[in-house]
Amino acid sequence: MHSEVVASRSADQRDSTRESRNGNSPQLDAVSLAIIQQLQEDGRRPYAAIGKAVGLSEAAVRQRVQKLLDQGVMQIVAVTDPLTVGFRRQAMVGINVEGDVESIADALTGMSEVEYVVMTAGSFDILAEIVCEDDDHLLDVINKRIRSLPGVRSTESFVYLKLKKQTYMWGTR
Repeated sequence: MHSEVVASRSADQRDSTRESRNGNSPQLDAVSLAIIQQLQEDGRRPYAAIGKAVGLSEAAVRQRVQKLLDQGVMQIVAVTDPLTVGFRRQAMVGINVEGDVESIADALTGMSEVEYVVMTAGSFDILAEIVCEDDDHLLDVINKRIRSLPGVRSTESFVYLKLKKQTYMWGTR
């Protein structure tokens, strides 16, 4: 059902949405969007099954998927539950910066515990999601590594008590 919605949208609507978000992003046609939607539902879905759903051969789907991967449009990864693999503490950290926000964001992306970095408008300049083994590990990351970066003015931590929803199914709007 959802793939029909994706395919029925006009190219002008999709193109204007993408251009407004990022002027240099690859242009995706309805078939590529439908392939992405199929893989978001099941990242291990066979190319032959995707081909049937989107009207392409298995080889054509394989080529399109590789192009989408090469362009950085998508990634195919195993998403784990951090608790089951030994990471018992997660937090979102709001960071206020003096000076160049991008240099701080770049430094954060180099930290293995930092899973997500976004520059924002609002109360914080940067939001960073941190995944750690325990509270001591989280304290070390925030206190000794993030707060010690030149230009970090302040941080505010939002420790996760319970994860109620984690999904990557936002589709291909």
